[in-house]
Amino acid sequence: MKTVPFGSTTAPAVVAGMMRIDDKDDAHIRSLYEAARASGINFFDHADIYGGSMHHCEERFADALQLSASERDEIVLQTKCGIVPAQGMFDFSYDHIVGQVEGSLRALRTDRLDVLLLHRPDILVEPQEVARAFDDLEAAGKVRAFGVSNHTPRQIDLLRTAVRQPLVANQLQLSLTHAPILAQPVAANMAAHEQSVVRDGGGIVEYCRINGITIQAWSPFQDGFSHGVFLGNPAYAELNEVIDRLAAAHDVTPLAIATAWITRHPAGMQVVLGTTTPQRVRDAAAGADLELSRPEWYELFRVAGHLLP
Repeated sequence: MKTVPFGSTTAPAVVAGMMRIDDKDDAHIRSLYEAARASGINFFDHADIYGGSMHHCEERFADALQLSASERDEIVLQTKCGIVPAQGMFDFSYDHIVGQVEGSLRALRTDRLDVLLLHRPDILVEPQEVARAFDDLEAAGKVRAFGVSNHTPRQIDLLRTAVRQPLVANQLQLSLTHAPILAQPVAANMAAHEQSVVRDGGGIVEYCRINGITIQAWSPFQDGFSHGVFLGNPAYAELNEVIDRLAAAHDVTPLAIATAWITRHPAGMQVVLGTTTPQRVRDAAAGADLELSRPEWYELFRVAGHLLP
């Protein structure tokens, strides 16, 4: 399995996301876990809100796997906090961050989290509160590394005015058909085109590369927010023709090609899977080990509907 820089170490280019295991039985979760491990994926992504109630998917993961201490040491457990669905708000206060970490530790049946991400940005964030929570969690050995999710460059800079730990990851939505973080900069100064509009402060990929922050691409096979997966979707017939042709040429599946398009980027991104199908985990792993040529990468970019001036 291809690895990418991750803080002071490295990590697999594919992450097994556990968002959708809430209704899966123990045997299914174990088969998903075993497929990931056999494919070289030892990195598992959670969030406190996954599963419809706080810590539900974290609990299902721990209940199903019953990991020994030695096996726990072999994997990376990442979780996220900050969203409070019951109250319709975000919360980066000291009490909420620390309380949610304690809940995740209990649910996952572990004494530490390898990575903690702040989920979606809290508009009312007080960086000193975040810094105090991170300092106490690190000092207690409860969290080893910290990062963010869905954060802009300036939001990260604001946190860094108080937070002293490196922010090692930023989990962002990215797929072939939902790629504004890549497509906007290439259309700079093209005033007549929607793609040229700067959103989210702009330059998040470049910012993360400059600052050693690993981008984790979530929803890597979704077309955006509303229409589902683009693979095999007749609404993306031309794109799928190219994907299918490249898949045949490289003797991999279309899902592997969609994965390879993201992992080809020199930023060293991780692809966060949402699938609960073991074979798709294996397919994604195969894609991460495939390096598309520059012409192949740009052909996919163009046929996905992005302007190349």
